[in-house]
Amino acid sequence: MSLVDCPVTYLEGDRYRGRFAPSPSGNLHFGSLCTSLASYLRAKQNNGQWLLRIDDIDTPRIVPGSAQNIQNTLLAHGLVWDEDVFLQSEQIPRYRDVLSWLESQQKVYRCNCSRKAIRALGTNYTGVCRDKRDVTAPYAIRFKNDLAITEFEDVVQGMVSIDQNVASEDFVLWRRDDLVAYHLAAALDDIEQGITEIVRGADLIQPSACQLNLFRLFSIPSPKYLHIPVAESKKGFKLSKQNHAIELNNQNARDNLFYALRFIGAAPPIELRTASVDELIQWGISHWRVQMLASSTAILLSEIIDNKEYIDSIS
Repeated sequence: MSLVDCPVTYLEGDRYRGRFAPSPSGNLHFGSLCTSLASYLRAKQNNGQWLLRIDDIDTPRIVPGSAQNIQNTLLAHGLVWDEDVFLQSEQIPRYRDVLSWLESQQKVYRCNCSRKAIRALGTNYTGVCRDKRDVTAPYAIRFKNDLAITEFEDVVQGMVSIDQNVASEDFVLWRRDDLVAYHLAAALDDIEQGITEIVRGADLIQPSACQLNLFRLFSIPSPKYLHIPVAESKKGFKLSKQNHAIELNNQNARDNLFYALRFIGAAPPIELRTASVDELIQWGISHWRVQMLASSTAILLSEIIDNKEYIDSIS
């Protein structure tokens, strides 16, 4: 496929560049802290840069004030980003330009199937709109996923395999409500910002395969992927905004960091319980190693934290 006139620009360089990209659909919880901490430590150990991106494209789910609260929480926990905050909402014209180019290359198609109609056909979308003409609005725009990625190497999880039926689905790039979809925005912004490694929760392994498709399409080197275990308050129940996880208490930043270090595999000495936020961060940079992370996709808080009162306060 010719890349002539492709409106995708790649920030090349030799320096490590990582990022944390929360959505402002609520404030950060303990699971968010573990991910951001691992991402931050990884960048600093590689003498790299750590960036903050606010994924504020899903406007119906935005909670007013949460974008600023997220920044306040990161700063309270000693996690300071290296460049101006990157807002996805300011990138919409660029997303539209790339979508138009993909349409010109016949790499996408319109789909007006409702979620109910898709569920009636089975678990996964089967491409029923690929050959339709004159699809009426409202419609989503789907990627023709002809060369599905079914496995990729993860720094922690090893070789990750994606179910063929899931991996081969023609995923959405532009939503029926005229909003850019997560896969397109995330991939384009990682390219634009020159991200060299993505550290995030293991619940996003499958989306990573979708985004790797787009890196390949644009003939751009993909970043490394490092998926850390998600935190569960009980088996199968992860800490998340959807599950109403309790937001972090910034006044308790020292305890939060101490237990987050434990969650990502470090063993901070008990005397660090009274250390300052900066001391905890510096200890993490010096002592934590990625090899300490468990290769599981989820960890029960009770397996790591021996303080039930603290677990109750975050879950």
